[in-house]
Amino acid sequence: MAGAQGKVYFIGAGPGDPELLTLKGKRLIEEADVVIYADSLVPESIADFANKDAEVHGSKTMALPEIMELMLASVRQGKKVARIQSGDPSIYGAILEQMRILESNEVEYEIVPGVSAAFAAAAVLKTELTVPEVSQTVIMTRAEGRVSMPPREQLRDLAAHGCSLIVFLSVTRMTKVVRELLAAGYPKETPVAVVYRVGWPEEKVIRGDLSDIAAKVRESKITLQALIMVGEAMNPHLRDPLPASEQPQATSHLYSQDYTHLYRRSPSRPDTFGPRIKSGEERVPLPKVPLSDVSGGH
Repeated sequence: MAGAQGKVYFIGAGPGDPELLTLKGKRLIEEADVVIYADSLVPESIADFANKDAEVHGSKTMALPEIMELMLASVRQGKKVARIQSGDPSIYGAILEQMRILESNEVEYEIVPGVSAAFAAAAVLKTELTVPEVSQTVIMTRAEGRVSMPPREQLRDLAAHGCSLIVFLSVTRMTKVVRELLAAGYPKETPVAVVYRVGWPEEKVIRGDLSDIAAKVRESKITLQALIMVGEAMNPHLRDPLPASEQPQATSHLYSQDYTHLYRRSPSRPDTFGPRIKSGEERVPLPKVPLSDVSGGH
C-alpha cells in the first residue's frame, strides 16, 4: 500500500466500567480519527472519550466485511483507527480474522490489552483464583454450542482437573455445564458464582453450588453476558478469620516471615545472601546470586 497510511489499534475496553479502561487505551481513543466500538458489549460512555471531530461507529449491526472496509478506507486516508473490543482482545475477542485482513493489506496495527471480565468478576467476588493448596491453576473456556470445541477441550475433559474454572459465553447452557462438571468429578457442593454484566450499573452476582446454581440462574432469567466461576477458590468462607485455636490455613510464601528469597531473609536462617535493604536507611546493592539458589512465588 503506497503512500502515507494510518494505523489500527485494537483496544481492550475492559468489562464495562469506564474507569477500568487503561490509560493508554483512553489516550488512543481520544487521539483517534475513527472509532469503531462493539456497542452491544462496550458502553457508549467509553466511545464518548473520542474527540469531537472523530467518526464514531457502533459495530453491532456490522458484519466483518463492512468493518474491515471501513478500517481499510480510513487507514488509506492516513487516519488513526481505534477498534474498541470488550474485555481483553485476546480472550474471545474475534480479532484474529481482522488481523489477517490487515496483514494481507500490509496495514500496521497494535493490540492494547484490557481488563478481562474474568478478572473483574474475581475482584467483585473478592476471591483469589490461585489459593495455595486449594487451586494453583485457572482454566478459561466455554461450553460447546453453535461453536464446536477442539478435540480434548470438551468441558468435561477440562473440568477433570478440578481447578478454578471460568466459563465464558455459556450461561444459556447452565444445566449442561453443571451436568458436565459433576460428571468430571466436581462435588455437588463445589461453590459457583455467576456474574452478570460485571462492571455495568446492572451488574448482578448469583452464588450457589453445583446442586442449585442452574435453578437460580433460570429464576434470574439471565441469558447473556455472564461468567460462570467454579471452584473452591470461589468459596467466600476462605476469607473468614480463623479462631486462634485452629491451625492456620496454607498461604502464599511470598510475604511469609519464615520464607527466604532474594529480597528478604527469614530470621530462622543464616544470612547466606549478604547485605539487604536497610530499614529506614540507604539502599544497599544486592549481590549477584545464581538463579538456581533463588525461588519465589507461592
